[in-house]
Amino acid sequence: MEVFGDDYPTPDGSCVRDYIHIVDLIKGHIAAMRYCDTNTGVEAFNLGTGKGTSVFELVAAFEEANGIKIPVKLANRRPGDIAVSYCSTEKAEMMLN
Repeated sequence: MEVFGDDYPTPDGSCVRDYIHIVDLIKGHIAAMRYCDTNTGVEAFNLGTGKGTSVFELVAAFEEANGIKIPVKLANRRPGDIAVSYCSTEKAEMMLN
């Protein structure tokens, strides 16, 4: 697995992102479709966990859960990548439950 950069200003040097399980994402989409059944207009919702996880933390969690070792190859940063990106889920929690 290639990891793009290990020198970001984060606790372990890897990018921090908001990783969400596909099942949770689908549940969010279904809740948004139900919202559309009873509401008019346009709304935008952030679907995520609302917390950041670093690439190295995610790799370690996957390794632990599956009892395997993932070979990691460090690569250069990709142009434009920011150190930390995760969403605020408050609006989705309030309006979509």
